[in-house]
Amino acid sequence: MDAETAKSLSIAAIMAVGTIAPAISIGWIGSKGADAIGRNPEGASKIQTAMILAIAFAEAIAIYALVVALVLKFVE
Repeated sequence: MDAETAKSLSIAAIMAVGTIAPAISIGWIGSKGADAIGRNPEGASKIQTAMILAIAFAEAIAIYALVVALVLKFVE
């Protein structure tokens, strides 16, 4: 395996793990938030605010993976 192939495979692995993990966590956060709102509808605004913040932080991990993959692709 030459260096270019190894580089391409590492970029693919970074993007695969870097997008699958946040996608699973966003789904889990949404599911648990919907459950919490279903149990306590009066607290929906507080639950929704915390849920949106948690989803934003999880999505940031995917953006970090994208940045790392782009740096590997275009630098060097």
